Amino acid sequence: MLNNDSIVALATPSGAGAIAVIRISGAEAITIGNSAFKSIRNKDLRKQKTHTLHLGHIMDDTKTLDEVLVSIFKGPKSYTGENTIEISCHGSTYIQQQIIQLLLRKGCRMAHPGEFTLRAFLNGKLDLSQAEAVADLISSDNAASHQIAMQQMRGGFSNEIAKLREELLNFASLIELELDFAEEDVEFADRTQFHELLKRIEFVLKRLIDSFAVGNVIKNGIPVAIVGEPNVGKSTLLNALLNEERAIVSEIAGTTRDTIEDELVIGGIGFRFIDTAGIRETQDVVESIGIRKTFEKIEQSQVVLYLFESLKFKVQSSEYILEIEKVKNQFPLKPLVVVINKTELLTDAEVVEIKNQLQPLNVVLEMISAKQNIGIEELKNQLLSFVNTGALRNNETIVTNTRHYDSLLKALEEVTKVKYGLETNLPSDLMAIDIKEALYHFGMITGQVTNDELLGNIFANFCIGK
Repeated sequence: MLNNDSIVALATPSGAGAIAVIRISGAEAITIGNSAFKSIRNKDLRKQKTHTLHLGHIMDDTKTLDEVLVSIFKGPKSYTGENTIEISCHGSTYIQQQIIQLLLRKGCRMAHPGEFTLRAFLNGKLDLSQAEAVADLISSDNAASHQIAMQQMRGGFSNEIAKLREELLNFASLIELELDFAEEDVEFADRTQFHELLKRIEFVLKRLIDSFAVGNVIKNGIPVAIVGEPNVGKSTLLNALLNEERAIVSEIAGTTRDTIEDELVIGGIGFRFIDTAGIRETQDVVESIGIRKTFEKIEQSQVVLYLFESLKFKVQSSEYILEIEKVKNQFPLKPLVVVINKTELLTDAEVVEIKNQLQPLNVVLEMISAKQNIGIEELKNQLLSFVNTGALRNNETIVTNTRHYDSLLKALEEVTKVKYGLETNLPSDLMAIDIKEALYHFGMITGQVTNDELLGNIFANFCIGK
């Protein structure tokens, strides 16, 4: 898959800006760049040291396209492992296009999505999980997803997998050696040590697999459905959480007829708040469609905020408690927060009474006034508590990639088979088959085992220029 041709692409976002960076990588990258560059001091880029900057102009024959700054990175000491130059020009889209077209005429070709990072992988600068972390880092939009991507890019996940694979590979070699001396009936692999290794690998794999639940919500944001009867303040609460007028607020019941979504970062974790249509019996066709969507959004959400209006709850508490129990029974594993809104209308005694009524339900209760911004910070803290941030604080490896998760599951399945085979004195040749399968799935994560189709699927999701 690795070609030595020189590729070019815009490395900064498309569109006008203060500056833009155009990247070239390949065997002839510096030569091609030099042919279009005129240094203010008549320097030949081919004769300059790596990791140096040079001021000059990009010239199309006698026509000056722009004053630029050129960075030189000679392989293998570059991102891709190849000769690379980066041209920092002014951010005019016209200038960008003119320079790229000039470089194409001089022998470059346009890079495919993710081709610079693909070359870094193929040249051994990154393993596959680190390469995938580059895309995660680019798309990270909160502190937690950024931290996980950086940890993976630094090789934390790769190192953990590589160490397990190496230890298993050593025992696999001893098992294979025993097969070569089958007639002598000798054992090179210490079965007790092998059993301890398998237990340790099994423990680590289960921890990594379990971390995916946390990693997935951190990477994609935690969907939180705001539900309740019409006109209890769902839209007002959404506006208070976001600190902006995102949803229409009206005294007319049924104002929100569709779901409204927006995102908020709390404590470095992304939350996706979904303001849904009020749940009630209605003859309005449009509103009934919105209510049906509400139940769909509850199904899709990770957390449910069930909002009640304080005075109504005081009067209809027995009816509402049955509704809360119904939602709890329908979604037993989904965190449910009962939120009593407009608490400024209650006396202290009435607040205590509502708390006592809800205590037997064993639900999380938050008393707020969305309009007066009372209790909003406490509600945010409660939402944050649902996320296991302990692993983040301890800088543990957290799996966020579905492909990695799938490979870990398959590796665990094979390791479990090997462990069972060891405990039941299965012949070495049969155990060796399962060990090879486990090694294969470990290798799929880091790219020690790969194919063109897999690489194509992974790097197709990258942006061009990375």
